[in-house]
Amino acid sequence: MTNLCRGVHTSAWMILIAIFVPASALAEPVPLKRVVELALSHATAASIASADEERTKAMYRDLKGNYIPQLFTGAGLGYSYGFPLGLEGSAPSLFNVNTQSMLLNPSMKDFLRAAKADNTAAALTTKEQRNQVIQDAVLSYAELEKWEQRLTQLRETQSEAEKMQASVSARVKEGIDSELDGMKAELSAARVRQRVAEAEGSAVVVREHLSRLTGLPSSSIETEPESMPEFPAPEKENPAVAPETNANPGVQAAIQHARAQYLRAEGEHRAWWPSLDFAAQYALLSKFNNYENYYIPSKPCTVASVTVLCVTNSFHQNNATIGVAIRFPFFNASQKARAQEADADALKASKQAEAVRNQASEEALRLQRAVAQLQAARDVAHLEYEIAQKTLGAVQTRMDQGTATLHDLDDARTQVSERFIALQDVTFDLERSQLGLLRSTGDLEKWALGK
Repeated sequence: MTNLCRGVHTSAWMILIAIFVPASALAEPVPLKRVVELALSHATAASIASADEERTKAMYRDLKGNYIPQLFTGAGLGYSYGFPLGLEGSAPSLFNVNTQSMLLNPSMKDFLRAAKADNTAAALTTKEQRNQVIQDAVLSYAELEKWEQRLTQLRETQSEAEKMQASVSARVKEGIDSELDGMKAELSAARVRQRVAEAEGSAVVVREHLSRLTGLPSSSIETEPESMPEFPAPEKENPAVAPETNANPGVQAAIQHARAQYLRAEGEHRAWWPSLDFAAQYALLSKFNNYENYYIPSKPCTVASVTVLCVTNSFHQNNATIGVAIRFPFFNASQKARAQEADADALKASKQAEAVRNQASEEALRLQRAVAQLQAARDVAHLEYEIAQKTLGAVQTRMDQGTATLHDLDDARTQVSERFIALQDVTFDLERSQLGLLRSTGDLEKWALGK
């Protein structure tokens, strides 16, 4: 009975905690690396890309299987009247075994190389999709961190603004300040409340997005600022030269796809070359299909000093054939059209790869310049924030000395809040550009996961 009562009390306390304690208070910080790993394991686009990669692997194995002898067994049972006609291209038999494989096929070699290039392109596309997921997860994590820090700052500012409003209202009642001063203090507090509501709403939206990316409950997601890796220091390069983008998975995938199309076109042209196939067959023939009436074995023999063909009556049920099939194509209008079509596809893929490379190079150059500009803007914003903080300290000192008013203090606090928000915004824009630059150079996954 005592244990039951204790259990009831424990459950009651747990229910009260769940109702009255905010979910954010129960949340534990989640490091960035864990968020990225969960996002990759839950990503739909990355799973689709992985399935395409497995499909190209299977296509390669399918083509390669043409060089491995294929074995078929079965029977061709049937009643024959008169001459024993074939069933599905072979003689009626009680049991048969067939095998065949390619020995020499110049076009198939190119098709195999094309399939291997397609598989490489699919693997690179999977990597590009992973980079997209990583960028989305890291950017959302950085944005949530921004809103969490802003909320902490704004709530402190809101508390000070409400105290300021109460003080000014008391001074208005005493006739020290005018009603206009009271309205200004009220407006200042209302602006802070507006920004708090904006930050809370944005944090909820970003947290929900991270929840969908990772599968974690949105109420349990809280950032850990120390888990964000340091961005690599920018290298001093020629500002007119774009960063190297050969490691970009998207560029590499386009190049491999163009190579596959070129090899496929080569294979279509080499379909005009001779080919050599291996084939073998065994059949157990029946005795009720009139073979002995039409296939009469004979051999030379001498009768009355005359050489004639004598019937041997040596019908064999077991029969086998083994050899090679040689083909020499010399006219095939449809094959010529297929080769021309493959040439057009190869040219198109080549131009597309060139366009992707140029676009990636231009985007990397743009991001490189954006990072340099935003770093300078962040330095300016940081200095302005520090100056605003020192100004607030100076105004607070003057307040203690009686040489500054409440309105001077309110203006100084407002400036600090404005400069802090500006610093956060430019820092987030810088992180966005740095992430894009890491992705364009192929270093994003290594940076995020430490691989």
